[in-house]
Amino acid sequence: MRFTRFTNISPLDFRYLDAGIRGHLSEEKFIEYKLMFERSLAHALFRRGLMTEAVYKEIEAACHSVTPDEVYAEEERVGHDIRALVNCIRAKVSDAAKPFVHLTATSQDINDSANALRYVLTSVSIFIPELIELERTLISSAERTASLAQIGRTHGQHAIPTTFGFMIAGYVSRLGECIVRVDACVRELRGKFSGAVGSCNAAALLMKDPKAMEREILKEYDLEPAEHATQITPPEPLMRFFHETMLAVGIMADLADDMRHLARSEIREVREAFGPEQVGSSTMPQKRNPIRFERVKGFWKQVMIRQNLLLMDQLSEHQRDGTNFVSQRTYPEILAYAILATVELKNAMQTARVDQAEFARNLLSGQGSIAAEPLYIILASLGHPDAHEKVRQLTLRAEAEKCELYSVIRTDSDIFLYWGRMTDAQRNIVKNPLFYVGVASSEASAIAKRWRITMDELDAK
Repeated sequence: MRFTRFTNISPLDFRYLDAGIRGHLSEEKFIEYKLMFERSLAHALFRRGLMTEAVYKEIEAACHSVTPDEVYAEEERVGHDIRALVNCIRAKVSDAAKPFVHLTATSQDINDSANALRYVLTSVSIFIPELIELERTLISSAERTASLAQIGRTHGQHAIPTTFGFMIAGYVSRLGECIVRVDACVRELRGKFSGAVGSCNAAALLMKDPKAMEREILKEYDLEPAEHATQITPPEPLMRFFHETMLAVGIMADLADDMRHLARSEIREVREAFGPEQVGSSTMPQKRNPIRFERVKGFWKQVMIRQNLLLMDQLSEHQRDGTNFVSQRTYPEILAYAILATVELKNAMQTARVDQAEFARNLLSGQGSIAAEPLYIILASLGHPDAHEKVRQLTLRAEAEKCELYSVIRTDSDIFLYWGRMTDAQRNIVKNPLFYVGVASSEASAIAKRWRITMDELDAK
């Protein structure tokens, strides 16, 4: 059988992944990381006088020449991934060097350290920079539209006016917090080189301070060892990293959903960019579907479905058991889908169009009913004994008579008694509630400014 990307089962492999993500999270790269740690282990042993320089050079060269095909072929024979890797290295060195390959290490010294490294490098090189670019895109949107009046919606119903920029600023704030936490969590990922049950038994046979060698090996890759490890590193740091990643993707899905709903035919306040050759339906030529926003939510589903998986993998019996083998191999998919969601939403938000005329149309479509809250608040402040109920009855009357709320207000004798006591500004708000947006504009601008500074600081790390 001829293997191509189309013989893969996962859509990650044949549809979504690009070279950048593959270059950090693929199985080929994972094997490369594991070989790097085998080389670093040999180097540390050489520095301690446990092997000659010639032997170390042999092992170093072998680590550079082992291929994934060789490792997987050997694993089919021996049934163990790391022993297969070790055997492939040993096959490329002299008998004098063979005893020193993988000496003092256990499988998870290599696997856990390689996993920590690939998640750190993927995050620092791709994920966090893309998150920052998405955040900057939202910041710019919030700044541009800070004063663009929009009807607020609660429970899917018209509420009171806000601004589009204020709505976007909410996502700026929420996502910004997650980005800071993702960055902090990824820097807490740990490796280990402490042996089969974590107490450096094997290394302690050969050296006085095996923990110093552990720190030395990991420092080469800017990693630190876990304070305490069994055969495996504690799962919590990785769980925290993925948990914050999932929260970030959830925020993205929430925003994508809001944008998708604002693009509905009956709302039309936002339009996703649509290419001149793009097709929305195989049968309806007029369709202009918000496919990018929808795809973000699809990626979110792929991320969130793995939440329980992570929680179940927190448990491992005694020093380690093998019940997490299969699930842990799928963790790179979480990060891959998170990156895809980030890039997709960034591109969608950068190219989406905002229709100011539709914002105004929707604001005016409620026949002035959005004046109900300011009218109630003003009446209550002026001493009306039952202002909320009074205004509720007025809205029902306006709806029944199919007229503007202001028309009903002007002819109501009870309201007339309070009208003269209102300030000009209060009367203007009741007449034209489009300007009833509170501090939405200033808050949108302030939030955008704050997070622009924070993203610059984070980017400079």
